[in-house]
Amino acid sequence: MARNLKSLLLHAHSQGPNLIKVAIALEFLEVPYDVQLWEGGDDPENGVKGTRFLKINENGRVPALEDPNTGVVSWESGAIMDYIRRVYDNDNMIGPRGGTEQDHVDFDKWMYFLVTTLAPMSGQCNWFRLHHPVKNEDALARYQAQTLRCYDVLEEQLKKTDGASILPGGYCAVDFHFQPWIYLHHFAGLTLDKHPLIAKWFQTLNDVKQVKDAYQRIKDATGQQS
Repeated sequence: MARNLKSLLLHAHSQGPNLIKVAIALEFLEVPYDVQLWEGGDDPENGVKGTRFLKINENGRVPALEDPNTGVVSWESGAIMDYIRRVYDNDNMIGPRGGTEQDHVDFDKWMYFLVTTLAPMSGQCNWFRLHHPVKNEDALARYQAQTLRCYDVLEEQLKKTDGASILPGGYCAVDFHFQPWIYLHHFAGLTLDKHPLIAKWFQTLNDVKQVKDAYQRIKDATGQQS
């Protein structure tokens, strides 16, 4: 990776899983980046629903990524991760493990399984358990059950590597997509007791330097909000 790059700007807030996956990918690829924190709400200057941020992301949500090296602005974590790989992963450090069409499809299907199924189900667990103003135990039970079903699917996949990585061949961007959402299992009121390979994968990945550095970068950014 060339060392004359301008730092990318990762728009984030102090919590949330999707910004973490982006930070992990940037750490693995050694792409320089700064973190800009935003608040919730519609404050014109600092809120994600405010006038200033809506010029960056019309959907008013983080993460978003601005790249001064290319002039590209991206949002939605899947699109951001794909952009990072296309532009900065010249050595295929975090892309599909293998060059066949099946390898590429396997990479895509697990990424889409996360962004379309496991993440939304887990997010609904968090909402109904921690944020919904009126208790709704039926809704919480439904989304917990669906999240656990997704864990069952992931557990079976991890049997192929004995919990080493989601796809055979080592860590890739798919692992980065899943890591921050599995991190939230306790917020969803769930455990990994019945999913030992997920627990093994999760604990091992947490100890990887780039993952630790990504979490630390977001933590350190707290208090730097403009």
